[in-house]
Amino acid sequence: MNDIFQTVFMVSLLSGMIRIATPILFAALGELVVERSGILNLGVEGAMLAGAFVGFVTGFLTGSLWLGVLMGIIAGGVLNLLMAFMAVTLKVDQTVAGLTINLFSAGLTFYLFRIIFASTGSRNLPSLHTFDVVRIPLLSSIPFIGEVLFSNYMLSYLAFLVLLPGLFFYLYKTKYGLNLRCLGENPEAMDMKGVSVSRYQYLALVFGGMMAGAGGAFLTLASAGLFVPEIVGGRGWIAIAIVIFGDWKPFRIMLAALFFGLLDTFQLQIQGIGVRFPYQILLTLPYILTIVAVSIGRKRSGSPIHLGIPYKRK
Repeated sequence: MNDIFQTVFMVSLLSGMIRIATPILFAALGELVVERSGILNLGVEGAMLAGAFVGFVTGFLTGSLWLGVLMGIIAGGVLNLLMAFMAVTLKVDQTVAGLTINLFSAGLTFYLFRIIFASTGSRNLPSLHTFDVVRIPLLSSIPFIGEVLFSNYMLSYLAFLVLLPGLFFYLYKTKYGLNLRCLGENPEAMDMKGVSVSRYQYLALVFGGMMAGAGGAFLTLASAGLFVPEIVGGRGWIAIAIVIFGDWKPFRIMLAALFFGLLDTFQLQIQGIGVRFPYQILLTLPYILTIVAVSIGRKRSGSPIHLGIPYKRK
């Protein structure tokens, strides 16, 4: 019985790790592209919240979860257009611009939620049936490994098996990816070469917003099945942190996302099996250890040299 319990615990722990890491990985890979272009985008939390809200409302009203995901992606991209206008066109301080996006998104989504669902309260929140877990035939039946790796949401497969390798190929195997990486190092040289700095940065910010929107849509359409104003719960900030922890490299960022997912799942599992320990400490454990890991990883930083500095053409 003890062996069975340990196996069930480990399967639940590792499966939960992948599912919790999924929305963070979406947002972090989007932020990686943005920061590689030289823009420091602190508005990830706001873009995730916009994606979560629009995705949920679309899915709830139309009954189509995939349409909800699409609209959540679009919402995140549109919100980051505002960030691009402030940071790239107006040259507003990027820290201020990002925080503005977060505040704007939080206020707007809460206002629209109260208008659309005016008759709801804390006890009758609207909800929907979330995505079902997709079990890959044959592979999902493999003991232990099948339940962990081959029994996940379709969005998880897309994040780990499509977005991650696709982004790696773009950044390191294409001319456009090389241009993007060079923008964060020396935008003036790229400008002299004839590359449009502002166009690349606009596209990078829109892509980053779309990926954050996908992460937000995952929270409402695959994980929770409902929307509350605090549903993102700091995951946008965690996404920014693990870009640093992952040293601005796609596969290291994936490992950092899994690390946070493991910590978060662990504290949930510990509470679930009734271990007597102050739950407040368990709740903060993933965030505390992430801060420690980022602090350690910062010493070997591969940060783009021009990150956060507005480019002004001379």
